[in-house]
Amino acid sequence: MGLDIKIPKFKFPKFKFKEMENVENINIEKEKEKTEKQKRDKKQYPGTNFKTIKETFYNSMEKYPDNVLIMEKPDHKSPYKEIKYKEFGDDVVNFGTGLTKYLNLEGERIIIISETTYGWYLSYMTILCGAGIAVPLDKELPVNEIENLIKRSRASAVIYSGKKKEQIDKVKDSVPMVKYFIQMGSDDKVKGRDVGLNHVLEEGKKLVNAGDHSFKDIEIDPEEFKLLFFTSGTTSQSKGVMICNRNLAANINACTAYVDLRESDRLFSVLPLHHSYESTIGFLYPFAMGASVVVCEGLKYILPNMKESQPTAILCVPILIENIHKNVNKSIEKSGKSAMVNSMIHVTNAIKTVGIDLKRKVFKEIFDNFGGKLRIIVSAAAPVDPKVGKWVQDIGITFLQGYGLTETAPISALTPDYDPRVGSAGKAVNCAEIKIKNPNEKGEGEVLIKSETLMLGYYEDEEATKEVISEDGWFNSGDVGYLDKDGFLYITGRSKNVIVTQNGKNIYPEEIEGLLKKHPEIKECMVYGKNQEESKELTITARVLPSMPDIQEKLGKDKNITDEEIYEIIWNIIKEVNKSLTSYKAIKKLEIKKDDFEMTTTMKIKRFKEIQKEV
Repeated sequence: MGLDIKIPKFKFPKFKFKEMENVENINIEKEKEKTEKQKRDKKQYPGTNFKTIKETFYNSMEKYPDNVLIMEKPDHKSPYKEIKYKEFGDDVVNFGTGLTKYLNLEGERIIIISETTYGWYLSYMTILCGAGIAVPLDKELPVNEIENLIKRSRASAVIYSGKKKEQIDKVKDSVPMVKYFIQMGSDDKVKGRDVGLNHVLEEGKKLVNAGDHSFKDIEIDPEEFKLLFFTSGTTSQSKGVMICNRNLAANINACTAYVDLRESDRLFSVLPLHHSYESTIGFLYPFAMGASVVVCEGLKYILPNMKESQPTAILCVPILIENIHKNVNKSIEKSGKSAMVNSMIHVTNAIKTVGIDLKRKVFKEIFDNFGGKLRIIVSAAAPVDPKVGKWVQDIGITFLQGYGLTETAPISALTPDYDPRVGSAGKAVNCAEIKIKNPNEKGEGEVLIKSETLMLGYYEDEEATKEVISEDGWFNSGDVGYLDKDGFLYITGRSKNVIVTQNGKNIYPEEIEGLLKKHPEIKECMVYGKNQEESKELTITARVLPSMPDIQEKLGKDKNITDEEIYEIIWNIIKEVNKSLTSYKAIKKLEIKKDDFEMTTTMKIKRFKEIQKEV
């Protein structure tokens, strides 16, 4: 259940770094005073103690009515439009009343399928506050899969954006159980099973103005099944993950204890909202803090949108931040400033140890490309190259990593902003415990989680639930990792991806892929054990998607590059990587891929599907 996400090649201007040349003019005493104010002890924040999302909703409505909540562009040429908490809160109550009283959908399962837009946020919050059970779907799903999940979830309503109308029209006749198809941005009155979201909202508003408080009065049981996420389906069949309000509220409480997110913060939303990472940490969490969310128009607009909206934080997946890192540094090299930048990283790191942080001033030109105010980058969903995380910290941005799965809604570990450790997936959050099952001599083993964020179970699949959650409540994540002496978690692989050799050695593909992806000529890669007819032993194989611009640069030509030349460049990289690996992990076979890998929406390769393909 994924999509082929093509990360754009970010283009950065040639850097001049005049700030570096003028560093001696910076008022050191003033900067020291500023840094001292920002310093704090390495201990948890007090955090919040919410029980339900409805509680956070009314808390934020009371505390932050005049704060901006959503920033969205009506169209590409228009500036960002700001929607305040008060307007959003009124819309939620009116829409909720419309759904429950006008359309009689209280307690029903309601699908949301749309790109990131105000209508998505409104629908999601409304359902979580009592309208029914929310079922967010991937907007990239093919028609047959949309139909399949409407049937599997037994949905009574589908809320969709205008961009999805054609697909929704194709499934209508096959899903007679759906009472209403509700189109975002439409004023249409009820006609058969079709109705516009704006019309439902207006009808709800009339009821509220006439004194109907029924939606406000709906009480939320924190333990009741209220949200159904379908996993991204890296195996053949996606699972339904049942989530309750307690799970979502525990995520907010967990984040507030580890990260100082402020009312003044703006989170830049670039990841898909049907995924728990973006909808929970990228929306519900900032919502609870009175912060703003900026909607990105699409991957190719990341930089212009950031420059315009000036966000302070962004949730990333590794491929996105690694791409930014690679292209910023290419621009620095082309500008002939690499030596100067490296020197200033060392200088500013040294000065920081004595309580003076000059990084934002010295590297101002890099910051300006992201709007000038970026202070936090969070990477999750897959391990990131520690070198990239270190670079983010070196230029003055707090680099945090989160760890979890859809099954933990999603957070179970997070690096605190007062003790960020690059390379670690984080420390168990305050409502969770993490332990390692049957650790080997290196302390590595399967990661087990017990947490208030842990799902109720898999939807209509008790057997699968019992397979992953033990009787005493420990969830088997399927990930492999170890804990350091301070309780920080390091993920080294995925047990389902493990390649087991004939003599019982375990090879985790992610480790080798990380080494390969350090080379710019490799855009993406997948390491797996290939079955051989003549041998029982699996052949360690690298399937590589080359980065053609980098190969062109290396060869000094942009035309008539042969397959043999590409193969030779990649094979030479593999030979270098093999030198750093123990012999049983060495790559023996190379496959060059000419089209993009099939990816999940969090930009992980669908190994199950890719291995079945021939190159």
